[in-house]
Amino acid sequence: MSDVGKRAAGEAAAELVEDGMRLGLGTGSTVAYFLDALAARGLDVAGVPTSEATAARCRELGIGLLDTAGVARLDLCVDGADELDHALQLTKGGGGALLREKVVATLSDRFVVIATADKLVDRLCDTFALPIEVVPFAVGPVTRSVQGLGFEASVRMRGDAAYRTDNGNAIVDARCDGGVDDPAVIDVTIGLLPGVVETGLFIDLADLALLGDDNGEVTRVTTVGEPDR
Repeated sequence: MSDVGKRAAGEAAAELVEDGMRLGLGTGSTVAYFLDALAARGLDVAGVPTSEATAARCRELGIGLLDTAGVARLDLCVDGADELDHALQLTKGGGGALLREKVVATLSDRFVVIATADKLVDRLCDTFALPIEVVPFAVGPVTRSVQGLGFEASVRMRGDAAYRTDNGNAIVDARCDGGVDDPAVIDVTIGLLPGVVETGLFIDLADLALLGDDNGEVTRVTTVGEPDR
């Protein structure tokens, strides 16, 4: 998919924002279009960024920032996804911000996912690896345990060094040939491994997906799996 679909989804999400809202601000290339469209509307809003990159972009655009220490609830979270299925279960974390993204999503009254139409899949963790945030000390044991569950697992690298998240942790990427049968079970099973901080499976969190295509059209998918243009 081209950037046309990303832009269309981001701009559609910006139209859902109302003056005075407190927002969860996701991370990634599709969210960048959302932030641009949001800033252009000139609303009095502020949000909690899910990454240092998003925080920096908000400062450039003049979007106010909030901190989780002083926020009990957020009105709306807008974020991207690496994959989503027809029940709006998600795989996230390709950009390494999965922990902060999940914290912010759980604080939000409504969670809207923006992505290109090709991100909609029948089974998660097949075409895109599942990111798992792990404390550095536990990378070896966690990688072997995840492999023991039937995944192909490897430590994410940046050049010659292990990748580090904004929180200073490592990422183990896990792929399952054919996808997973029950994402919720996998989320709990991997999440209980000692040293795992968080998984990139977002279960029962999303309320709406806005999926843009190469023609600039946006399909709305709800939690009941019914598309509506």
